[in-house]
Amino acid sequence: MIFSVLIVNNRGKPRLVKFYVPIDEEKRLPLVGAIYDVVSQRSDKMCNFFDGNHIENEELKKWGGDIKFIYRHFATLYFIFVVDGTESELGMIDLIQIYVESLDQYFENVCELDLIFHSNKVHQILDQVISGGLILEVEPQMILNRIKEQDDFVKQTKKESKKKKKKKGRK
Repeated sequence: MIFSVLIVNNRGKPRLVKFYVPIDEEKRLPLVGAIYDVVSQRSDKMCNFFDGNHIENEELKKWGGDIKFIYRHFATLYFIFVVDGTESELGMIDLIQIYVESLDQYFENVCELDLIFHSNKVHQILDQVISGGLILEVEPQMILNRIKEQDDFVKQTKKESKKKKKKKGRK
C-alpha cells in the first residue's frame, strides 16, 4: 500500500502532500520535514530508496513496522512515495516515472511553477494514478485521456450552464 505521495522542492517547501492514511493535520508538516531532511542529505550516488528506521517519528510507527521511502530527484523537485514493505522498490520508482511523465505531457515540460499554479490538476493527475493508496493506472496516455475527458466534461457543463442562464435572462 502507498501511505503517502510527497513532492518537495530543493529548499524543503512541500508542493504536493497527499496521505492515504489518517494523520492529524498538525503532524503532517513535521513528518514531511523529517522525510525531506533524510532524502535531501542522501548522495545522488546512493540508491533511491531506504527503509523507515532512518526516520524517528511517532506517526510512522502507527502505520506499521515495515515502511519504505522511495524517491526520485528531478531538477528542483523530490518526488517521494512512502509505502509499506510489500511494495516493490523498482515498481515504485517506475510509478514515480509514470507520474512525472504524465505531468510532463500534460503541462508540456512541467516545472515547479506548474505545481504551484495548477495544484488542482497535479492532484487530479495523481488521483488517476493512485486512489486510496492503490495503483489505478500505469499508462501515461490513458491517464491523460481521462484527464482530457474530465476537462471536456467541465467545459461542456459550463457551456450548458451559460445557455441556461441566457434563456432565464430572456424570460
